[in-house]
Amino acid sequence: MAITINGDSPNFSSAVITTGTVTTLTTTTLSDGTNSTSATNCIQGSAKAWANFNGTNGSIRGSYNVSSVTRNGLGDFTVNFTNALTDANYTAIADQNGNGSLNGSWMAHAMFSSAQSTTVAPTASNFRFCTFHPGNLVNQDSTYTLVSVFR
Repeated sequence: MAITINGDSPNFSSAVITTGTVTTLTTTTLSDGTNSTSATNCIQGSAKAWANFNGTNGSIRGSYNVSSVTRNGLGDFTVNFTNALTDANYTAIADQNGNGSLNGSWMAHAMFSSAQSTTVAPTASNFRFCTFHPGNLVNQDSTYTLVSVFR
């Protein structure tokens, strides 16, 4: 299949596009000239959403495909996606730094509203999780809370 732009067939090994918009580019392999990978690896292996936020108030420091974080209560959060995922069959990973009032390790429990509750099913639009100290199994807020979503 030949590619034609404005009647020309460019040599993409040396072409530079300085203006215009490409809405869809279909390829099977991506390469920087030294390393290459399949387009599938880039599409399926990339985070579909991530956020770095303040767990004491839900304010987002930085994110991708996260429109907001709802603080449902102490250490209980719902992450809302800007663009819904295809379905709810994704992996959500959460982590945080603790709040300083309790020393030791901290845990983040994706798909749960508290350390001792039942599962809260994710949706294509959001997921819920909690942060807590494993020593007392009580939800706790943390200053730095991080989430990543892969599908």
